[in-house]
Amino acid sequence: MTVVLLALASAASFGAMTVAIRLGLRGGGGAAGGALAMLLWATAVAVVAAAPRHDLHRSWQFLLAGLIAPGCSQVLFTLSVREAGPSRTSVTVGAAPLVAVGLALGFLDEPVRALLVAGALAVVAGGLVLAGERDRPAHVRPAALAFALGATVFFAVRDDLIRALHAHADPEAAAAATFLGGLAVTCLWARRAPSRDELVRLAPAGLCIGVFYVCLFEAYFRGRVSVVSPLVAAESLWGVALSALLLRHERVRGRVAAGAALVVAGGVLIGLGR
Repeated sequence: MTVVLLALASAASFGAMTVAIRLGLRGGGGAAGGALAMLLWATAVAVVAAAPRHDLHRSWQFLLAGLIAPGCSQVLFTLSVREAGPSRTSVTVGAAPLVAVGLALGFLDEPVRALLVAGALAVVAGGLVLAGERDRPAHVRPAALAFALGATVFFAVRDDLIRALHAHADPEAAAAATFLGGLAVTCLWARRAPSRDELVRLAPAGLCIGVFYVCLFEAYFRGRVSVVSPLVAAESLWGVALSALLLRHERVRGRVAAGAALVVAGGVLIGLGR
């Protein structure tokens, strides 16, 4: 039950973070500076969480994993939210369990079951529904969804790396080390320090990312990828619901909602098939 609650808390934090990014980027500034501002806040959250155990010296492997996510992934994710909006980005990224569980079956010797296959098909169907959206707003270009797909792959690889390396450190220290690796990539992308205004506007998103990673690492240190990743895919519903509630210009239509429902249903089937 602890694993389930941690995974669901991760999903809620991730969905809130997606909308907070959109709100934070409204005030101007580039996606690069915004991403760096977010990761600075998120790193602070993880370091505070890790401080009581003083275990950072055993977490160097996670620093390397952080180059992938939140390093490269946050760059692509922020670009996708800026270009496509949080609801469509959330639905696309909700397909991460398909990739993560596939990798886990191949490399972590997790079991193959019929419900896993059914869940994977539902996730793919959700993605196809979103891709076939004919009345997509003009600002949502295919390239924007390509950014989200790239972030999805990085997120999935991150999930499997966390599980593969979970015996080498405490979860909070591992999350903090991952953020340090992510900061290195984001600094190279931004090539400047975030402004004070960016730090203020992106603080809510950064705090959500920090809580998301701490809960995610705690979940993966306790449970398999095929259990945690599908539950985290519930972030699609959080992202779509919060977008509809807080962002009036974000047109959440039937196809977007249907895509989110299929992605989450697929995640549930994958979880049941564990």
